[in-house]
This record gives sequence, structure tokens and C-alpha cells, in this order.
Amino acid sequence: MSAAYSNLFMDQGSTFETSIVLDDAYGNSYNLSNMIVNSQMRKSYYSANATAVFDTNINIDTGVITLELDANTTANICSGRYVYDAKITDTLNNVTTRILEGIIEVSPSVTR
Repeated sequence: MSAAYSNLFMDQGSTFETSIVLDDAYGNSYNLSNMIVNSQMRKSYYSANATAVFDTNINIDTGVITLELDANTTANICSGRYVYDAKITDTLNNVTTRILEGIIEVSPSVTR
């Protein structure tokens, strides 16, 4: 499976959450048993350090993966454009697959 591409928008200082729905070629929920998810955002593909590491949740029954950042974390992210991706790792076979990538646009907050 090759990674899907999706641009996301994040409001600085607000809770951020997005869901990734994985299904197979027949529209059935993707089997996420024995999977872990890792996802980060960085200022560029070449940045040495991650700007943020997403909290991730997997719903094995529905094939839905959720990426989250709390409001305190997003408040400390400067406005602008960033890149991100999400990868799943099959812990039984030690196979990692990138499932989603794209750009995150962080809009500045006025209220502090």
C-alpha cells in the first residue's frame, strides 16, 4: 500500500485531532491487530528534530487511527507550514508502512 496524501489545518492553541480510516480493497476495515502507529510533524523533511509527536489511538474494530495534540502543545507551535506523516508497524513481522503524509498549515492564535 502506498501512502495517501492529505493536507491538514491546525489552529494554534487548540486541541487538534484527525482520523485516518484504513480499509482494504473490498471496503472492509483494515486489520490493525498487532499494529502500532507513529506520527510526527517537522518544519521540513530535513529537520533534525520533530516539532511535535502526535498521540495516537487505534480502534482495531473499525480500522480507524486517531492523531491528537493537546491545546498546550499546539500553543507552542509557531504558525506556518510543516510536513507530517503517519506510519504503522506490524509488530509480529516488524514491517513498517507509511500510510499518510502531507502538509500541516498552523494558523496563529490571537487569544492567549
